[in-house]
Amino acid sequence: MGIINSPVTSFPVLRPSFARKYPAFNKQDSAAKMAYELVNSYATLPRTTRGMPIVLGGDPKGKNFLYVNGNSVIIRDIANPSHCDVYTEHSCQVNVAKYSPSGFYIASGDNSGKVRIWDTTQKEHILKNEFQPFFGPIKDLAWSGDNQRICVAGEGREKYGHVFNADTGTSVGEIMGQSKPLNSVDFRAQRPFRIVTASEDNSVAFFQGPPFKFNLTINDHSRFANCVRYSPNGETFISGGADGRAFIYDGKTAEKKGELGDPAHQGGIYALCFSPDSTSVLTVSGDKTAKIWNVTDGTVTVQFNMGQKVEDMQVGCLWQGEYLLTISLSGYINYLDKNNPDKPTADYKGTQQANNQHGALTGQEYNILRELGWCVMYPLSDGSRATVLNTTRHWDIQTGNNNIFQGKGHSNQIQDIAVVDDLVVTIGIDDTLISSSASMSQYGQPLKMPSQPKGLDVASGGLCVVACINNIVIVRDGRIVYSDSVKFEPQCVAIHSSQGEVAIGGGADNSVHIYKLGSDILEEKHVLQQIGSITNIKYSPDDVYMAAADGNRKIVLYALPDYTVKVSSQWSMHTAKVNSLAWSPDSLHIASAAHAQSQVVRVEWLDNKTLISAGHDSCIKRWIIDHQSSGVKGVK
Repeated sequence: MGIINSPVTSFPVLRPSFARKYPAFNKQDSAAKMAYELVNSYATLPRTTRGMPIVLGGDPKGKNFLYVNGNSVIIRDIANPSHCDVYTEHSCQVNVAKYSPSGFYIASGDNSGKVRIWDTTQKEHILKNEFQPFFGPIKDLAWSGDNQRICVAGEGREKYGHVFNADTGTSVGEIMGQSKPLNSVDFRAQRPFRIVTASEDNSVAFFQGPPFKFNLTINDHSRFANCVRYSPNGETFISGGADGRAFIYDGKTAEKKGELGDPAHQGGIYALCFSPDSTSVLTVSGDKTAKIWNVTDGTVTVQFNMGQKVEDMQVGCLWQGEYLLTISLSGYINYLDKNNPDKPTADYKGTQQANNQHGALTGQEYNILRELGWCVMYPLSDGSRATVLNTTRHWDIQTGNNNIFQGKGHSNQIQDIAVVDDLVVTIGIDDTLISSSASMSQYGQPLKMPSQPKGLDVASGGLCVVACINNIVIVRDGRIVYSDSVKFEPQCVAIHSSQGEVAIGGGADNSVHIYKLGSDILEEKHVLQQIGSITNIKYSPDDVYMAAADGNRKIVLYALPDYTVKVSSQWSMHTAKVNSLAWSPDSLHIASAAHAQSQVVRVEWLDNKTLISAGHDSCIKRWIIDHQSSGVKGVK
C-alpha cells in the first residue's frame, strides 16, 4: 500500500506495525517512514464452520484473548475489544493459538502442521521458534504448566498428536492409541503432568509422563469427542462430545467421577471452559445454549438461551476472570452476565469469510466508502454456509461499532459497493443490484442485471453506472434506463459528473473507454490503451485528473479534459496488480492498494489526513497521514 505525492518520483509509504508484511515498500527513507501512524485496527471475528469447534485462547495475565481467522491470529483486549493486534506470519490457515502460562509467548498452529512460537511483549512479535510436529492440520494445542512443553492435536498424515520441547522441538513422548483425528488436547498444569486428548473415534485418551506414554482410553462418548479441558487446579478434567454429554474425571488417574446433567445439552457440545476457581464450568452447544455447571454435583446453575436461528449455535467459549465469552456460529462474540442470563452484556459483530476476488473485500476484508466520517463496509461469502454473510454493515469509524443492514440482501458474494448522499448501492455475483438507505440501514429491492456485474459508480440524482461482464448498464431511481452490449469485459467504472463523462475499465482489451453521458445514453469518445487489464479508475475530486490502475502493477495519470498522459511509467512500485485507488479530498494525494501475498484490497480517505485500508489480514485499519513530514508536495 502506498501514497503517491508527486507525479514523478515520491512514494511515502504506510508501514503497518508488522512491517514485514509489505516488503515492497521497505526501501524508503526515514522521513517517509515517519509519515503515518496506525490509529485503530478493527478486528475480524472468528471464522466458523458448522459442526466444528472454535478454540479461544485465554491470557494468563487476564488482559487479552485470542482467536484465529484465515492466516491471522487476532489478539483483542478482553475489557475493550476495540483494541486489537493482528499476527499475520503464517503462510496458510491458522486453526489455534494459545498463550504460554507465563504470558510471554504465543504458540499458533496451522493447516500445514507448523507451530510458530512468538513473542507477545513487542509489537513486532519476534519469532522464537518454528517447528513441524507433523504434516497436516493442527486443531488444538496446549502448554505444560512450566512453559517447557507443547502438545498438539490434529490430523497428521502419520500421526494425530505430538508432544515436544518448546525450546528445542525434540520429542518428549508419544501421543498414540486413537484411530481417528484428534479434536482437542489439554495439559495438566501441575505435577505430576498429564495429557488428555479427544478424538473423532469417540474416545478420550490419557497419558502420563514425561516422557509421555499412553495409559488408557476412555470410551464413554457415543459420538465424536469434541473438547477436553483440565480445571485450573488440576483436580479434574471434563470431556464434551457431539452426543451432548460431558463427563467428569479425576485429573491424576482419569477415574470417572460423574457427569454434567443427563445429558448436558440437547445438541453437540463444542467447547467448555472452567472458572478460575475450578468450581464451575461453562459449556456451549449446537442446541443454541450456554450453561454454567457446578462441578461438584454436576447440576446446572445458569442457562443462557442464545437464540433460535442456525447462526445462534454456540461453538466456542472462554471464562477469564470475570468475563464469560461465547462464540456463535455467526462469529459474533457474546459477553455473558451470569446474573442476567436473558441478555448478553455485549455482542461484538463483524464478518468472517475471506475471499481473493479482486475489487472486493471479504470476511473481515471490507469495501470502504467515505461518507461524512463513517464507513459502509461489506463482507463477501463463498455461499457455502448458512451464516450471517453477504451483508452490508454500517460502521462508526471512531468506535468500531457496527450495525447490519436489515432485510433481504444478496444471495451470494458481493462484488462492489458505492455511496452517494444516503444511497448505498451494491452488486453481487447473484447478478443483482440493490439500492439501500444508509441512514435506515435497510436493503432495497434487488434489480436483475443482464450479465454478471463487476464494478459500479454512483452520482447525485440517483444515477448509477454498472460494469457488467458483457454490458454497460445505467440505472436511475431503481430501474434500468440504458444497457449496451460490449466485448471488452468491463471491470470497473468511474463517473465524472461535472463533465458528463464515464470511464469504463476493460479486462479483455487493457483499455480505458471514455464515454459521453447525455440523457442517460452513453457515446464512446476515447480509448486509452494500457498494458494490463484495468483494475480501478478514479477521477480526482477537483476534476483535474483521472488515475487508472492495471494488472501490470502500473498507475497511469491522465490530465483532463483531453486525457493526455501526465504520468505513464513512474508509478509502478507495487509488486502485484493494483486493487484499489483513492484520491484524498484535496486531490493532492493518491493512495493505492496491492500486495503479492497478503493483499491490501481496498483503501479510502476519510479526510485529507485519515486513510482507511483493508486487506487479507481480515482487518480494517485507520491511519493518520502526515504529508508534511515526508518533505514533498502533492500531485499539483
